[in-house]
Amino acid sequence: MLSRVADAIYWASRYVERAENVARFIDVSLNLMLESSGQGDRDWASLVQTTGDQEWFREKYGQATPANVTQFLTFDDDYPSSILSSVSRARENLRSVRDIISREMWQELNEFYLMVVHAARPGVQPEDMIDFCARVKRAGIYFEGVTNATLSRGEAFHFAHLGRMLERADKSSRILDVKYFLLLPTQTQTQNGIGSTIDQLGWTALLSSASALQMYRQVHHVMTPAAVSEFLLLDRNFPRSILRCVRRAQESLHCISGAPLGTFDSETERLLGRLRSELDYAKIDQIMTKGLHEYLDSIQVQLNDAGGAIHRQFFQI
Repeated sequence: MLSRVADAIYWASRYVERAENVARFIDVSLNLMLESSGQGDRDWASLVQTTGDQEWFREKYGQATPANVTQFLTFDDDYPSSILSSVSRARENLRSVRDIISREMWQELNEFYLMVVHAARPGVQPEDMIDFCARVKRAGIYFEGVTNATLSRGEAFHFAHLGRMLERADKSSRILDVKYFLLLPTQTQTQNGIGSTIDQLGWTALLSSASALQMYRQVHHVMTPAAVSEFLLLDRNFPRSILRCVRRAQESLHCISGAPLGTFDSETERLLGRLRSELDYAKIDQIMTKGLHEYLDSIQVQLNDAGGAIHRQFFQI
């Protein structure tokens, strides 16, 4: 496959997943704001912090009010990771490879794009975003479903899948980080670094926003920070857990390279193999003792390194 085509399909898939997960970020904060007394603007400032684009936000918006953060993450066409920008970029990428993808994929993405464009407006209020975030999440799921149902399992499919899984793993880690920042200021620290007060409402909102609440309850009967973190980090069966995403990304990478699983003939394969091994053997009590936030930061760095290696190996030709 031409590197230009592979690059377009890989990034289109990442952008759709990014838009869906930004909606999940907002959903976490909206649920906490509407269902609890909350912590005011500090909650929304932490949401900007988890994107890694605090400087960008401060330069344009200044104070992290709910309205400013919502506008920044949804309809700011200058911010490349907003929902509007992400869906627009996905559409432009797939437009250039329409002869490679299925007609159903293009139709689904085009409907997604039109829905977001029609919803975009200045001065949006957070409370108006509940229905919009739900529609964005559904559109991302529908696009993934159409891709899985209509695209042959060749290189195009595996580049799309590789991009989706890396983006999902990164954003799942950031959704956990949102909860970390919201929870930490209100909790009394203990010897293992975790507060003794369990914010049931907050963890329930987090799981719901990750579409994980029902699956979590099938495995765990008690809501604790460690159990929720373990489920979203290390569960081998839940499709949005970081371990599951990394394992599936590695499978698609090996399908593209032709190398069997367990061999590491390239920098990308070594990086993903190392990350998968780390997650395979990780223990949640050790992670929580060392610090959940620090561990998630390390995961995000490794995922970024893998993304850079993919670019060098397949697209920078």
